[in-house]
Amino acid sequence: MSFQAYLDAVETKTGLTPRQLIALATERGFGPDTKATPTLAWLAEDDGLGRGHGLAIVHVITKGPQISAKHVGSGGTHADVSDTLWLDGQATAPSRT
Repeated sequence: MSFQAYLDAVETKTGLTPRQLIALATERGFGPDTKATPTLAWLAEDDGLGRGHGLAIVHVITKGPQISAKHVGSGGTHADVSDTLWLDGQATAPSRT
């Protein structure tokens, strides 16, 4: 599963875009310097997210939408089409083909 697919799955499960979850995290005081554990606990408690999906959100909270170019265009199951994640929801996402 690509990094973007994790974020899309989080949106499907929670009904919130990654950007909306980042805003909620900021309201709770979570940000770039926050450790993963309290953020994961919040996401599990409020949204029922497991560790993998939670860590995808932790990444965008702490590091923003940029990801390593390592898997971009690699053709593997974890390949993303871009090194920039789309945070504004599946309905408004640019074409990923």
